[in-house]
Amino acid sequence: MELAPRTIQALIFDVGRVIVGVNVTRAVTTLGAGTRLPAEQVWAAIEADPRLREFQEGRLTPQEWHRHLTQRFGLELSFEQFCHAWNSALDPRPILSEDLFAGLAQRYRLVLLSNTDPIHVACIETNFRFPRYFHGRVYSCRARVSKPDPAIYEQALREAAVLPEAILYIDDAPACLEAGRRAGLETILFRGAERLLTELRQRGIAWQ
Repeated sequence: MELAPRTIQALIFDVGRVIVGVNVTRAVTTLGAGTRLPAEQVWAAIEADPRLREFQEGRLTPQEWHRHLTQRFGLELSFEQFCHAWNSALDPRPILSEDLFAGLAQRYRLVLLSNTDPIHVACIETNFRFPRYFHGRVYSCRARVSKPDPAIYEQALREAAVLPEAILYIDDAPACLEAGRRAGLETILFRGAERLLTELRQRGIAWQ
């Protein structure tokens, strides 16, 4: 017997590589300039740095992160220059259109759920229009916990303000989606804008 389709009342979106494109090469080309290492190795070193999680969970200030990385890579960058380089990883043109979120926001409760840091949050909130359509914004640096920890999904559920089974969650990371399913959410693996729009239509999600 086929189960009846869920009635979706809220959508949760990841940000990086779902709404906003990420190009780490731009950022690490500047951040790794003093190391003479390829950009890929610089980013791998940053990703493996245990202090990155501290930064993304709000346990390290932007100034402390700036000091940590500039000392690690031997850079002479002011805090302002560092922030500009760090934010250059974010593509200025969103992957998903503002029209999509404007339409969805009239019919569903929208929530952002992102592992990110205070520097990127400030950039996103200042330079992108899409956040204005979201009723809730759960950033790991403010939540003090990151995906796929169940605690951050609990915060997202509170922001969504509906039952888990009435929520559709979109992310590009399978491990994060699995955590969402354990929390009771319907999920979509993001594999491009056009494919997402098709999958939303197939689930009866309207935005026009």
